[in-house]
Amino acid sequence: MARVVEEKTDATTPPSSGGGVENEKTHIDDFHGSLDAAAPPSEVQIQTYHNVTECDLLEARLLAKSLTLDDIRPTLEEVLRIHETDPNFPFAIIEKIRSFLENLAIFAEPEKYEMLIEELKLEAALITVNSPYPEVRAVVDNHDDPTIPCSTIRAWIIGMGFAVLLSFVNQLFSIRQPAITIQANVAQLLAYPIGKFFESVLPDVGFTLWGTRHSLNPGKFSKKEHMLITIMANVSWNTPYSNNIIWTQYHYFHQGYAGEFAYQLLIALCTNFLGYGMAGMVRRFLVYPSYCVWPGSLVTIALNSAFHNDKNTPVKSPFGRVFTMSRMKFFGLTFAAMFIYFWFPGYIFTALSVFSWMSWIAPDNVNLNTVTGFNNGLGFNPWPTWDWNTLLFDATDPLMLPFFSTFNKFIGAAISGGIIAIFWYTNAYYTGYIPINSNRIFDNTGNLYNISKAVDWSTGLFDPVKYANYSPPFISAGNLVVYVFFFGIYTATLSYAYLYHRHEIMMGFRNLFRSFRQEIDQEEGHYQDVHNRLMASYPDIPEWWNVLVLSIAIGFGCAAIGAWETFSSPGVVFYGLALCALFIIPIGIIKAMTGVEVTLNVIAEFIGGSWVQGNALAMNYFKSFGYVTVLHAIFFSNDLKIAHYAKLPPRQTFFAQVMGIIISTVICVAVLNFQMKQIPDVCTPGAPYRFTCPGINTFFAASIVWGTVGPNRMFGKDGLYPLLLLGFPIGLIIPIIFYYIQKKTKKAWLRQIHPIAMFYGALTWSPYNISYIWPSVPVAWFSWVFLKRKYVGFWSKYNFVLSASFSSAIAIAGILIFFTLQWPMVELNWWGNTVVNQTGCEGTPCVLYNVPEGSYFGPRLGEFS
Repeated sequence: MARVVEEKTDATTPPSSGGGVENEKTHIDDFHGSLDAAAPPSEVQIQTYHNVTECDLLEARLLAKSLTLDDIRPTLEEVLRIHETDPNFPFAIIEKIRSFLENLAIFAEPEKYEMLIEELKLEAALITVNSPYPEVRAVVDNHDDPTIPCSTIRAWIIGMGFAVLLSFVNQLFSIRQPAITIQANVAQLLAYPIGKFFESVLPDVGFTLWGTRHSLNPGKFSKKEHMLITIMANVSWNTPYSNNIIWTQYHYFHQGYAGEFAYQLLIALCTNFLGYGMAGMVRRFLVYPSYCVWPGSLVTIALNSAFHNDKNTPVKSPFGRVFTMSRMKFFGLTFAAMFIYFWFPGYIFTALSVFSWMSWIAPDNVNLNTVTGFNNGLGFNPWPTWDWNTLLFDATDPLMLPFFSTFNKFIGAAISGGIIAIFWYTNAYYTGYIPINSNRIFDNTGNLYNISKAVDWSTGLFDPVKYANYSPPFISAGNLVVYVFFFGIYTATLSYAYLYHRHEIMMGFRNLFRSFRQEIDQEEGHYQDVHNRLMASYPDIPEWWNVLVLSIAIGFGCAAIGAWETFSSPGVVFYGLALCALFIIPIGIIKAMTGVEVTLNVIAEFIGGSWVQGNALAMNYFKSFGYVTVLHAIFFSNDLKIAHYAKLPPRQTFFAQVMGIIISTVICVAVLNFQMKQIPDVCTPGAPYRFTCPGINTFFAASIVWGTVGPNRMFGKDGLYPLLLLGFPIGLIIPIIFYYIQKKTKKAWLRQIHPIAMFYGALTWSPYNISYIWPSVPVAWFSWVFLKRKYVGFWSKYNFVLSASFSSAIAIAGILIFFTLQWPMVELNWWGNTVVNQTGCEGTPCVLYNVPEGSYFGPRLGEFS
């Protein structure tokens, strides 16, 4: 493309004599790179350039014939404003649109640029009749039939059944080591045969309500029914985060009121519905815009399409032949293959999962294991795993997330890994006395921090005398670097959102204000997403529904905190809402575009611990309402996008989600009561069925460190780690630097640099490492760069179906392995399983320096407080 830039006509001057045709050829050549400008590009070349399938192109051509130059100009202007900095949007097309709009000669003498105008008409038509993103076009239907049944009796029966099942099982085993979790993809997989069974056996009997007939069997089990069931399951499988607070109060601080059902239910409903109400309020920012792709939702849509899509278009494959296999058959074959394979890394040969082959060579070599170790090292290993489940770490599915997102996370992890090594080998902040990549807290002898030596257990509050005679808390090199990047990612998120997305955010606010004034809610300009136009057939939920949900949630929270002796104030609920209001839109946009989720747990702990220093219980409320409100809002926004893509009526989605939340919350709280009062020795090393509560113990330890000891003693001017706070200004500055570099140079590869994704990758450490990220990079490149570019039809048809089949197979196989083999303690003892927990540094973490007997490191006793 660069070779003809000099020949382009200046935007303010007409073409030279005889230059009409030649100028047109120049623009076409610029548009198609190395294509021959003397002849129109072939269909295959156009499909490759626009990253579209043959069907997409045919539909767009029909619309393009009816468009005029006046039609496409405002559309392309709006596209440029919205997608100019969008790394998901093809850079070549952005450049072409910019050149087109800046060349005034095109609009003065359009007859001289007919072929170029036709190409831009096609581009405008493509993003009008379908999504501008190939990954969305691949699985989301751009047509809708409003008569397809959705909120049917059988859908509600199946959906509520899965809501009960998932919430019961997940809550029961949430305190087990290891935990058992059944996610919504399992429910989605099982819902199809159940729905078809209901279709075949239930009679067509029912009743008419408000002019609509409701039958036990309205006919064929529809894709909308299936998706409504999936959404109900999706809001139900997560256990309430407030359970952590209740366990801490009841089990560790022995506060009897925490065992009361009413208190537990109010707290749980509050945290759940605060997030749901906020998700509804910001749907114009995070759900309706086309640039909010929500990569995770595409796998759910792909699985649904595999079950219900009758179309089977032949596609050219990289294997030298045309593939005619249906998505359903492809799903079945790949599901079976992964189901069988996962038994090897999951049970038979677990060393395939933790493939730390370099450490096996010299288990006691500290340097080798520090750099390459999977369990206790940094994990710099050329190929550290053969387990697909490892690639799914932290929702980093290489088939689901765009390549730029996966690669930026890897770059961030690699850079921060180098910093960790420097800190450890130089013994910065005494990290050489501590394992390099631990997430635990240590004392000045290198042992785990004994919080009982710093707390008055009669009140649960900080004891400064005991603390002064014990030790300040020390953190590992990995944890130290993670905190720096945690502080940085929050300010980076805000500056990034302003620089890259202020136009879209302001558009969302304007549309929100219009909705309160009951005006027509549509995006500015003439560029309207096809899915928004299709959803306009259904009445949206009134804003007062979301306001009512928020009001009820606030009332529940204030009642729970005010009516019981919680050592906190109802004002903490409003603190959580304020923090959510500040971060929800920028965090949501980043999550929707990249699949990267910025969590507020550290900033919530930091603010809460500073505000109520010495009070672990009050800090827990700050953490819960500040962190979980945003977490739930993001989670529910993803579900709303699924419903948006699937064309589910918004009001039916609303009631399905609300019912799912209520069922899940009641079931989880009931099971929680059973666990707390009926299981002997629960949350102790001697607990039956391994109900040792590892997550609760971690939550309790964090509440003591951040709430009782407090961040001031760790990061304040007299603490050990005040320099870590430099992460805040560093995070603020880095997006600004990248923004102006990208704006000035306009290089395609620079546009793929995403500073927030890099920051997020840097948070991988402690206790995880780069072994969990690196294997995803070549897989993501093969899928999103090679296949998508050269075989877009094949990629569109099978990529997300493959992701869904692999994830579902692992979930089903994992459940079977646990209940049939691990639960009854059937072990397979041989080298391929025992080498994972071998002796040496991979078995027990090594340190750089050992503390002499009877001595300690760090500040002297009496020099810290």
